[in-house]
Amino acid sequence: MHTVIWAFFAGCLVSIPAVLWSGRLSTAIVLVGAVLVEVLVLVANRMRCPLTDVAARFTDDRRDNFDIFLPLWLARHNKRIFGTLFALDLMLTLALWMWGDQRRPPS
Repeated sequence: MHTVIWAFFAGCLVSIPAVLWSGRLSTAIVLVGAVLVEVLVLVANRMRCPLTDVAARFTDDRRDNFDIFLPLWLARHNKRIFGTLFALDLMLTLALWMWGDQRRPPS
């Protein structure tokens, strides 16, 4: 379940630029909002996924990927990689929201 949830949020993050490029700002805002909910969950849990604590009850393994089906390097750098991507997505979304999409002619 942890991997499925991770894949959902990772999918949101990588799709935001494509959604913006296609001119669907409102969809991008919904995706950003979904990721913000996940960020709030992590912040409320001291930057740890609550599912990690659940998985920890069933094993003594504490490698960075013990609770999720990701390569070790990705699990280790997950927050840094996707945090940076989210910051870039936020900046792009905010820029298009504030200044409008200059690619399309005014209606």
